[in-house]
Formats: sequence, C-alpha cells, structure tokens
Amino acid sequence: MKWKVTCLLLLFTLLFYGCCKHVVRKMEVTSYCGCGKCCGWERGSWKYLKLNFWNRYVSSGKRKGQTYTGQTASGTKPHEPTPGLFSIDSITHPWMIPIRIIFFPWFLLPEDGTIAADTIYHPFGTRFYIPGYGYGVVEDRGGAIKGKYRLDAYFNSHQKALNWGRKRIDIRILN
Repeated sequence: MKWKVTCLLLLFTLLFYGCCKHVVRKMEVTSYCGCGKCCGWERGSWKYLKLNFWNRYVSSGKRKGQTYTGQTASGTKPHEPTPGLFSIDSITHPWMIPIRIIFFPWFLLPEDGTIAADTIYHPFGTRFYIPGYGYGVVEDRGGAIKGKYRLDAYFNSHQKALNWGRKRIDIRILN
C-alpha cells in the first residue's frame, strides 16, 4: 500500500512540476544577424580583385580569406524563433490565424531560435527562454561570447538586432 502512495505522489509531482528543472539566471544577452558587420564577412576576394562579388569570404580571424557559408558552428542555418499557431501571438493577432493555416501551414508548429553561447558552459542543444525574444537553442559559438553569463540571440535583420542591443535580463535555462 505504501509503494502505491509513493508512486502516486511521484507521478503527481512529475505532472505538476514538469520533467525538467528550470534554472533562472541573470545573463547579458546581445544580438546579431547574418550581415557582414555582425558575422565578419565581405563580398569578393582581393585574390580576384573583388570581381567575384557574388561570393562571400571571412574578413577577420583565423579563417580569414576562407569561404563564408553562413552556417552556425553546429552546421545549421541560423533563424529567429517562430511562435506557432497556438501561442500568445495568435491571441494578440487573431486575424493571422486563417492566413497561417491556409498560406503558411509550416508555421503551425513553434520553432526555437538560434543562440550563440560559450559551449564550455552551455553545450550545443541547451534550450533557453529569453523574455522578449522567445525560446532558443544553442547552435552557435560567438567570437566575443566568453563566459557563463553571456548569450547572443540571432535576428533576421540588422535593424532588429540593433533595436535589441544589449540587455541584462533573467533567462530561464530549460535543460
């Protein structure tokens, strides 16, 4: 009888509190985008007198002169988080629900954004919730992101990244 009560309490605890422990830390979050200013690439190579302007090359660091692919350190394409159909965004903009269902069905499911972090402290796959940004997963290493309390959130445009700037806020670490 005692083991049944213990199992019920354990099941109730898992259902009520969730399976993973959430840690809240105050961290400094900066922003970046895929432009040449943020990611350190330039069009064309001096090797070809900049005539091959359709190619992108790394402009600084130990990979200087190599082809820039635009991929993250984990090999994925960086992206902003998408809220999905069943989210706060659907409540605040209900007129977008039919448009999302008909024209953009791939937006029905939420998708985490790309975050750059120091992978010594936060390995690839670590999931965060950043207020004002959304959910994100560590998929990249930033060149200037050093330390346990620094993150870099990816935005699709340079203007959005500038608007975010640098914030010191409470972040939830989900796993």
